[in-house]
This record gives sequence, structure tokens and C-alpha cells, in this order.
Amino acid sequence: MSTDDQDDALFKALGHRVRRRMLDVLKERACTTGELCALMPELDRCTVMQHLKVLEQAGVLIVERRGRERWNHLDALPIHAIHERWIGPYAAYAASMLSRLNRIVGDAESPGVAPDVETSR
Repeated sequence: MSTDDQDDALFKALGHRVRRRMLDVLKERACTTGELCALMPELDRCTVMQHLKVLEQAGVLIVERRGRERWNHLDALPIHAIHERWIGPYAAYAASMLSRLNRIVGDAESPGVAPDVETSR
């Protein structure tokens, strides 16, 4: 599967509120499918299983079978990869711009010092 296909599957998985709720639960601890069903009484077991399948296909769910139980574990690495690609660089840029703005404001507050208003990137 290509990186773009993996990203599409992950964004699809994260695009539904029930799946995000499941991931929030799994972030705290691994759960059996039965436990997830009990935490979401508004959904039948078949619907829970369909959501878990989407999460598994996106790579954010690791399934472990112990006898008759199916344990679901969060794999946060695909979400971290999205963070590294999309959020990290933009956050660093925003922090850099805020730092520059802070310096400009600090310089403007100092008497007799002209602020550096360079706007190039």
C-alpha cells in the first residue's frame, strides 16, 4: 500500500466520531471487543466490529486473540507519522514566527530602538 493510500485509510478511520471515541478508549488501555461494545451501548456488536475493521485497515489497531477473546490495542505510530508530516513542520514555523513577533514587539518597547520589520521567510 502506498503512503498516500495509507494516509487516506487513516484519515477515513479518524473521520468518524465513533472510531475516534474508540481510539480515545484504547489510548487509555487495551480492551476486548466485548468491553468496547459495553462502552457503546447505542451500537450493536456488528457495527462495533465494522468500525474496528476500519481502524485495523488504517493500521491504528492491533488485534490480539487470547482464546475466545479479541483484545484491541492502539498503535499510535500511523498517527505520529501524520503529525510529523503535517503538524510538526507547521508548528515549528508558527513558533518561529511568534518568536520573531516577540522580538519585534520587545524591540519596539525599547526607547530609541527601531523595530526590525523584515517579512521575508
